[in-house]
Amino acid sequence: MEVRSAAAALLEGEARALLTRLARVKPFALHETMVPAAALTPAAQTAIERHLAAGRERLRAQVMRYLDWLAGPGSERPPEVMQRHFSALRWQFNTVLAHFDLFQEAVTQRSERSVGVWLSGLDVAARDALVTPGTPLAEPSPVVCYLARGPGGAIRRVHTRLPGGGRSPVSLIRIPRERMVGYGIGSSLTHEVGHLAAATLGLVGSLRPVLYEAEHRARTTAQQTAFRYWGQTLSEVLADLYAVGKLGIGGTLGLMAVVSLPSRLVFTPVAGDPHPFPYIRVRLSCALGEALYPHPQWRELGRLWAQLYPLRRAPLELRDLIAALEQSMPRFVSLLAGHRPLALRGARLADLLPRTARAPGILLARHRAWSRRPDLMHGAPPTLVLAVLGQARAAALITPEQESRLLGELLTHWALAGTLDTASRCAAPRTPAPTSTYPTARSMTHESR
Repeated sequence: MEVRSAAAALLEGEARALLTRLARVKPFALHETMVPAAALTPAAQTAIERHLAAGRERLRAQVMRYLDWLAGPGSERPPEVMQRHFSALRWQFNTVLAHFDLFQEAVTQRSERSVGVWLSGLDVAARDALVTPGTPLAEPSPVVCYLARGPGGAIRRVHTRLPGGGRSPVSLIRIPRERMVGYGIGSSLTHEVGHLAAATLGLVGSLRPVLYEAEHRARTTAQQTAFRYWGQTLSEVLADLYAVGKLGIGGTLGLMAVVSLPSRLVFTPVAGDPHPFPYIRVRLSCALGEALYPHPQWRELGRLWAQLYPLRRAPLELRDLIAALEQSMPRFVSLLAGHRPLALRGARLADLLPRTARAPGILLARHRAWSRRPDLMHGAPPTLVLAVLGQARAAALITPEQESRLLGELLTHWALAGTLDTASRCAAPRTPAPTSTYPTARSMTHESR
């Protein structure tokens, strides 16, 4: 057998074998088991399945064209050309598998007992944190939460590039497993949602010129350095602002839990890291909270953080930067809160946040009312509930054990409410809604701004 025909026979077999393996990649709906309350929303599941199915169909068509080419004009080409075309197909096959594995991690966790339902509850909470009527955030794209190891969360925003090409059909939010289910989970979730909100509203792009102007108007070199640093870490600062704005002091306490690290890491700026180094990041979070919801608690928390990590442990060369950053904070926070992006049509960034409803006194009053009538908590928006629990935890009105138990119950409730709401909307118009002691997600009305 001549070399060319041997190469064609080998590569034909490899291509056909690739097709058989591709056929074994089934839709999640055919091989993932989970209780209905743990399932993805129909919009999220449909978007993911369509994205993956489209990738498989494109690859299948490419392999069939390759086989036709190999049996026709390609049979006369040198073996190295045949191999080059096949290598490109195999590369695409691995991309299809990479996309499948990326979403499989999130979907498979929905089959875990309790955890799957809690993740569905987090999906509901994420949507509540994002939806803002009258803004581009009124109708957000689907959000899917999943767990991963490590202390920090992350988000792969919808329409961002996937490994190997293509765009993500949903927003994937990674939550640290260490926080499921317990202290700080709301902070991690809302911070990642804040990234999505900032991208949707184009906040980084609209604020950069503002900070550039502030840098060049600064009177000292130290202040110029400070505003340049804020510009470099702006994306993470905006997400922290969103977390504090939605959750009050719970957003800052959750951040402290994440960055409670050895002193050498708390006082070490990392070149190219978009996050402010931990010491100054917590101090800024307290300053943001003080600006949005004035109360002595923020200065007390800032002093506590400074006691946990006294400045004497910071390298001498870093202390000047810390002093410049802290001196610039009032001006920087004012620029953030008062910024009027085009997407908000004249409204300030602070107006995007539920200012009145997150005042510490109001949150504590809600906690007292809910302690007498726990059923009222079930009808409240998830982010408001998380804010109340965070404020109660800060005031030592709730123990860690009580908080964990309540969060588990609430996540289950939100998952079930969301499932029943979806079921009722999908049912025929004349079919009566299912009877339940749980309110539907619609009853969790968006709170007054």
